[in-house]
Amino acid sequence: MSMEILHPEGWKVAKGYANGVAATGRILYVGGQIGWTSDQIFEAHDFLGQMEQTLRNILAVVETGGGRAEHITRLTWYITDKKEYLARQKDVGAIYRKVMGRHFPAMAMVQVAGLIEDEALLEIEATAVIPAD
Repeated sequence: MSMEILHPEGWKVAKGYANGVAATGRILYVGGQIGWTSDQIFEAHDFLGQMEQTLRNILAVVETGGGRAEHITRLTWYITDKKEYLARQKDVGAIYRKVMGRHFPAMAMVQVAGLIEDEALLEIEATAVIPAD
């Protein structure tokens, strides 16, 4: 796979995400994942615990498709509590790096009024580009 992080000249450095990613290979679309286990049980009832499980769920789907964290080109986050997310930035970053390493794809985050699963505090969907080898 060929991947290039896109950063327009003169722009401030993006912290924790990329402004754009160009990639070639097999495209994998990961449906919205939430913070429950493979048995659809919420073991964590807090934002950070659900975030870690959600990222692990995304990684499991990507790995099933033959990829790794570094093949993820985009994440779209849907969160129910912007204030909690902002208040926990240091912890969010540490958990993100624990699961995904220091790979920061293009990202968007949206606060939503609620998610289909009442216990879910966030949902993340992903796009990955897997090497064609």
